[in-house]
Amino acid sequence: MYNDAELEQMLLDPESHLVERKESTSDRSKIRKTICAFANDLPGTGKPGVIFLGAKDDGSCAGLPITDELIQIVAHMRSDGNILPLPSMVVEKRVIRRCEMLAILVQPSDSPPVRYQGQVWVRVGSTLQLATPEEEKRLSERRRSRDLPFDSRPVEEATLESLDLDFFRRTYLPSAISGEVLAENQRGLEQQLQSLRFLSVEGKPTHGALLGFGKDPLQFHPGAYVQFVRFDGTAMTDPVKDQKQISGPLLEVLSTIDEVLNINISTESVPSAGPVEIRAPDYPVGALRQLARNAVMHRSYELTNAPVRLYWFADRVEITNPGGLYGQVTKENLGAGATDYRNPLLAEFMRVLGYVQRFGIGIPLAQSELQQNGNPPVEFQIEPTYFCVIVRRRA
Repeated sequence: MYNDAELEQMLLDPESHLVERKESTSDRSKIRKTICAFANDLPGTGKPGVIFLGAKDDGSCAGLPITDELIQIVAHMRSDGNILPLPSMVVEKRVIRRCEMLAILVQPSDSPPVRYQGQVWVRVGSTLQLATPEEEKRLSERRRSRDLPFDSRPVEEATLESLDLDFFRRTYLPSAISGEVLAENQRGLEQQLQSLRFLSVEGKPTHGALLGFGKDPLQFHPGAYVQFVRFDGTAMTDPVKDQKQISGPLLEVLSTIDEVLNINISTESVPSAGPVEIRAPDYPVGALRQLARNAVMHRSYELTNAPVRLYWFADRVEITNPGGLYGQVTKENLGAGATDYRNPLLAEFMRVLGYVQRFGIGIPLAQSELQQNGNPPVEFQIEPTYFCVIVRRRA
């Protein structure tokens, strides 16, 4: 990162391709586009780009009040789902030349191209532009398998025949890329797959592609399924009422989980002082849905054949996924807005298809729905090799 002297020098340099000055947040779309462009780092500098919020074009002070609310608004731009994959950035209040400013420092991405609402933005000199097909190809080729997350690494044994390309063309692509861009670029299928990190530059499908829309995900990932068991009691030794293995491409897994949750929810009458009978579920389905999707998104698929387990007991529901906490998420900040992604490509896949509205709020949403329904808060069991959430039945 930069010290105060370096930031002051950058602030006053009118020609820097690593600097953007904004007087306010009136054009938040422009700020997000600039974050996207700095993350793409088209020139390959390897250095963070800086957005000075509260500075005029000449570097002088704009007098913008730097409040906690403003800091939160800017910080949420990272994880609101508009910029994918998630950029690495730091938002800091700085005093430069006796002026309070907000410095947004954006690190170059390890997995370019980065997109804002489906479009790739880059800096050419000090200007912000949409990437040309050639520039986007350069960004794609910059990636190296050893530096990538597991779901973005290529699978040598797989071929294009391993993928459901019709799903990619008809469903995923129109959701991920704006129709305007698709109409203009007229790219071939392999270029489209490479651009979205589903295909390596050598033409090999990635783990994320095989899990997302592979014809047979279990062929390459034997543990890529959800084991659902409903017990007739409170212990795993009690009789089993129902069980199934939920497998297939990611969209099929997610939609089947939703069906299973809806089927198993029970609704009962709640005592009321009024004449109208009040009925409430034993679990809010929205909370279980959030927690189950989190398990699928954040589980480890590497070096394990264990499934996600969805165990339904008479008094509780337990959802367990292989892999402990990841990255900057700790026991202390879990559920408090901290986000990090073991599988950023799968997280992007779920966001594009509408299974994630905003990153980092799954657990807070679940806790809120449980409270409103009268259930106890979620309990966590956190171990190095697995993560388990326990939801108690409504009393």
